[in-house]
Amino acid sequence: MSTDVQHELIDFIAGFTHNPLGFVLAAFEWGQGELVGFDGPDEWQRDALIEIGKRLQAGMSADEAIQLAIASGHGIGKSALVSWLILWAIATHEDTKGVVTANTENQLKTKTWAELAKWHRICLVRHWFELTATALFSKDPAHEKTWRIDMVAWSERNTEAFAGLHNKGKRILLVFDEASAIPDLIWEVSEGALTDANTEIIWCCFGNPTLNTGRFRECFGRFRHRWITRQIDSRTVAMTNKAQLQKWVDDYGEDSDFVRVRVRGVFPSSSANALIGPEDVERAMSRHYDVTQYEFAAKILGVDVARQGDDSSVIYPRQGRVAFKPRLLRIPDTMLVAQQVALSMDKWKPDAVFVDSTGGYGVGVVDALRQINKTPIEVYFSGKPLDGRYFNKRSEMWFEMAKWIKDGGALPRDRELAEELIAATYTFQGDKFRLCDKDDIKDLIGRSPDKADALALTFAYPVSPSLAHIHPSLGQMAAAVTEYDPLQSA
Repeated sequence: MSTDVQHELIDFIAGFTHNPLGFVLAAFEWGQGELVGFDGPDEWQRDALIEIGKRLQAGMSADEAIQLAIASGHGIGKSALVSWLILWAIATHEDTKGVVTANTENQLKTKTWAELAKWHRICLVRHWFELTATALFSKDPAHEKTWRIDMVAWSERNTEAFAGLHNKGKRILLVFDEASAIPDLIWEVSEGALTDANTEIIWCCFGNPTLNTGRFRECFGRFRHRWITRQIDSRTVAMTNKAQLQKWVDDYGEDSDFVRVRVRGVFPSSSANALIGPEDVERAMSRHYDVTQYEFAAKILGVDVARQGDDSSVIYPRQGRVAFKPRLLRIPDTMLVAQQVALSMDKWKPDAVFVDSTGGYGVGVVDALRQINKTPIEVYFSGKPLDGRYFNKRSEMWFEMAKWIKDGGALPRDRELAEELIAATYTFQGDKFRLCDKDDIKDLIGRSPDKADALALTFAYPVSPSLAHIHPSLGQMAAAVTEYDPLQSA
C-alpha cells in the first residue's frame, strides 16, 4: 500500500472516532466473502453502537465512563459485537488501552478471542495491528506497549490488570463477557481504576442473566442510573434459530427461569420450584464458625469426576456445618485424578470419601484408590435413595444439601458455586421430588455444576466421625473402626 493511500485510509478511519456503527459498516466487506448474506449488524447491535456514539459525541466521557450492560438470551451475536467494539476502539484512537475478560479463561480463549480473530482477519485495517493469543496491539514498535488491548483472565488474588487500567487523555476500553459470573471484587477494582479525567472511558458488559445477585444484576437494578441497559430477547434477533427457541418455550414454559435466562434475556425469578434461593446462598457465604464449633463432626470428601473435556473434577471437603474451598482438577486421566484424591485423603484424613461413579467416569478413580488401600465409596446419581420421597440419589443429596445450607451451613465465598446452586430447580415425578438434570443446569449457566455436585456428594450417606477427631486421646479406639456402613446413623 502506497504512503498516500495509507494516509487516506488513516484519515478515513479517523472519521469514525465517535461513530462505532459507521466504522463497523465501513471496515468490513458486508455481503461479500465470509459475510455473504449479511448486510450489516442486527438491529440490537446497531442500537448499542449508536448509543455509544451518541454519548461520545455529547462529550459524556469527559466526566464519567460510558457504561453499557446488555443481558440477553442465547445466540444473539454478542461475541461479534464485542469484536467490533475492540477493533473500533483500537483503530480510531491512537494509544487506546483496554482489557477484555470473561467468566472463565476457556470462554475467553474459545469464544471471545476466537471471534475477535475472525473479525480481525477480514477487517480493513488488520495490517495495523498484531493479534496474538492474548493481545491485540499496534505494529508500530514505538506504540507496541501503549496502543493495545489485552485478554486477561480474572483472578481475585491478582487484580493488577484491572487496578492499573489508566490512560489519561487517551481512550480506555473495558469489556466483561459473560459478566454475570465475574466476581464483585473485579467489578469494584475496575470501577475504582476508571477515574482518569479527560479520558474516553467505555465499559461494556455482556452476558446471559443467570444470577439474581451480583454486580451484573445490579446494573439493571440499584445502579441502573449509571448504565445504558438493554435486555435482548433472542426471538427478536434475525440470526437466531427460532425453531430451537420455540422448542425451549414449549418444553419449559414462557415464564420458566430457563426461558427467562436463555431466551428472553430476563433475570431468573425467585420461583417456587427453585431449590435454593439467592438469599439462602448469600447468608451461607456470610457465615463463619470457630473451629471448636465443628471439630467434633465427621470429615467428608465429595469427589465429582469430570465427564467431558470442558468439565472439571472437583474435590470438596466438608466437616459439620462448614464447607471448605474445593480443589478443581482439569485432568482427563482418571489415574491422575485418583492420585490427587489420595493426596487430599492423606492430608485431611476424612472419615468418608464419596465418589460419583455415574456412567462409569468415577469407577476408574475408585478402582485406583482401592489399589493403594484407600476406601472410597461409590455413589450413583441415578441410584436408589435412602429416603423414598426422592426420585433418585442425586435428588436426595441435593435436597439434603439445601436443608444444610438453610439451617446454618457455611459456604466459601465462590461466585461459580453460588450460580450453580441457584440454578437448580425441582419438579414432582409422581409423588417424588426430582431435581432438574445436570444438563439442564449446564444449559442455563453455560457449564456443568461440578462444584455443587461435589458438595452434594458429601451428603450421600450419614457419616460417624472418627473418635480421633473428637479427642486425640481416643485415637487407638478410633483405629478399631475399619469399615464404613453407609446406613449407619450419624
